This record gives sequence, C-alpha cells and structure tokens, in this order.
Amino acid sequence: MQSQWRYWKPYISPFDPCPPQEVKRYVVPVNQYVVFQAPGLPQYSPFKALKRGTLWPSLYSPYDGRGDQGVGEVCE
Repeated sequence: MQSQWRYWKPYISPFDPCPPQEVKRYVVPVNQYVVFQAPGLPQYSPFKALKRGTLWPSLYSPYDGRGDQGVGEVCE
C-alpha cells in the first residue's frame, strides 16, 4: 500500500509578509485504497474498534495531531 500522506509545494509570493511554508501535506483517506471489504478480514475487538474509529485494521489511519502548522497565526 502507498503512503497515506501526499506532499506539495505551494506558490510562494515574493510579496508575502509571512514566512513561507515551503512544503504542505495532506492525508488521503485509506478507504480510497480498499475497493471492497472481502469476507474474513481481521477485526479489532469492539473496545479497540471504538477507540480507533474502525472495525478493520486495514482501514485504520492514525492521527498524528500535527494539524496545519501556522493556521490562524497572524504575521507582523
């Protein structure tokens, strides 16, 4: 399976007063890779499935909590 993260380089204007973010990233949902759910796939226990948000380990996508750094900050 490919990595869930995609990277891109946004246009950086020479007139932008804020420090640029040279590389940005986004996550592609795992369900884009799994076309159908075959019978007999491994499953999490009910408690673990509720914590992870999915019953199937192949559809689990961990959240790293990084977010989009710099969003909401005001540059001077």
